[in-house]
Amino acid sequence: MLDRLKNLTLLCVEDNEGVRKRLSNTLKFYFKNVLVAQDGLKGYELYKNTKIDIIMTDIDMPNMNGIELCKKIRKLDKDIPLIVLTAYSSEEYLIELINLKINHFILKPINSRKLEVALKDIFSADLEQIVIDDELMIDFNLMSIVYKNTHTKITNREKTFLELLYKNHKKERISTYLNIKNTVWQDDIMSQSALKTFIKVLRRKFPSEIIENISGVGYRFCNF
Repeated sequence: MLDRLKNLTLLCVEDNEGVRKRLSNTLKFYFKNVLVAQDGLKGYELYKNTKIDIIMTDIDMPNMNGIELCKKIRKLDKDIPLIVLTAYSSEEYLIELINLKINHFILKPINSRKLEVALKDIFSADLEQIVIDDELMIDFNLMSIVYKNTHTKITNREKTFLELLYKNHKKERISTYLNIKNTVWQDDIMSQSALKTFIKVLRRKFPSEIIENISGVGYRFCNF
């Protein structure tokens, strides 16, 4: 399962130089690229200017602390995995971070076992593939719809929507408009016009009709 990390880029934000170097050296065994920053401000600049797949950050740092960094990142990306390194176990910090939908906390001191537990916790829960037929599949690791070995990229929001449809499909349920709003749009405003445009664009990425609208209710997978 951790083999999939070899294609990902991680950003490590830690102000202690010794800890930062040790973390970076360890993380290079797992990830394709490991970028480092010594404070939240530098980390945020790297995040905005580089394709980052996962972020690991300390809390107590100069210029911008880890909580502020996570807040700014969550405003732009509600899906990117965030791991927080902390020496604190106080309720005050933990509640604020939980509200930011932090994926995992690692209590200092950090070791390889704690890192591996965190990474497995984040990525083992992910749905990796949906096989529709012999020629068509959705590969969430590659963020692609694969048809006859041709790859069509999907966005994070499309990924979340397709995962929701599949989970409800297995339970023989329809993904309702409210379900889609709460899971896919979350805190953003979801108008009917925006949803219809989103579905129209996504449908064009498939070679056949697999997303069905149930009038007045929501959407579901069909034909597989």
